[in-house]
Amino acid sequence: MSCILELKNLGFTYGKGTPFEKRAVNNVNLKINKGEFIGIIGHTGSGKSTLVQMLNGLIRPTDGQVFLDGKDIWEEPKQIRNVRFRVGMVFQYPEYQLFEETVYKDIAFGAINKGLTGDELDRAVRSAAKFAGVKENHLEKSPFDLSGGEKRRAAIAGVIAMEPDVLVLDEPTAGLDPMGREILLSQIVNYHKTRGNTVILVSHTMEDIARVADRIIVMNKSELVTFDDTKKVFAKGDMLSKIGLQVPQITNIMQDLKQRGFDVPDGVLTVDEAVAVLAPLMKREGATW
Repeated sequence: MSCILELKNLGFTYGKGTPFEKRAVNNVNLKINKGEFIGIIGHTGSGKSTLVQMLNGLIRPTDGQVFLDGKDIWEEPKQIRNVRFRVGMVFQYPEYQLFEETVYKDIAFGAINKGLTGDELDRAVRSAAKFAGVKENHLEKSPFDLSGGEKRRAAIAGVIAMEPDVLVLDEPTAGLDPMGREILLSQIVNYHKTRGNTVILVSHTMEDIARVADRIIVMNKSELVTFDDTKKVFAKGDMLSKIGLQVPQITNIMQDLKQRGFDVPDGVLTVDEAVAVLAPLMKREGATW
């Protein structure tokens, strides 16, 4: 796989040169490949949101560089707007950014700014709406007539409609109920599988990250702690605990079973994986569910 995003010695300091100076991201180096699904985890204030906002130029680094397809995104500052079309950003609670008369117009807003018109625009809007789970009969409604979860999906569709090469989502399921979170996450996964685009997901929910991410970035106190395959990251339970994070609950349960002498493997991250492991084991033991 070829690299789509590379960060070199990337850092950002808020209030630089003032008494309120605060280092938010410090000397991050990593490469993200085309088509990967990347998870980012870390406690509140670890630098996650600042990091992702530097990926498309919403925040300009105070030091270091962000490369998109091998080119420094700040090499031509006047062209930074084009970078934002290629690296689409979905903020926390994106529904608060809805403002148009209809859902259709809201989804179309970014794509129109990108230059899409006519049939091409209509195709992009309807395709994005489908990926995000926006119902066809909602497109002509006011976005303010939708439920919270429906507004969230409409806002995400607005970013997808710009057809970015990289989709960055900062806590997209925050505030949703379990069913709403499950639906939205499934739609993001379907978008990734169908489009093959790079997706970067910031989340506090370890179970969500464990289910979807190929690799995980772990941030702590502005530093990159580790960047590795998902199973390898969650195998470092002691390291995660020291920085206030936890492995998925099902992983803890499976580790407990192993300590009790049951023949179960390391690195079980989801309920489905656990069922696949435990079903034959229980059958051998003559147990039933």
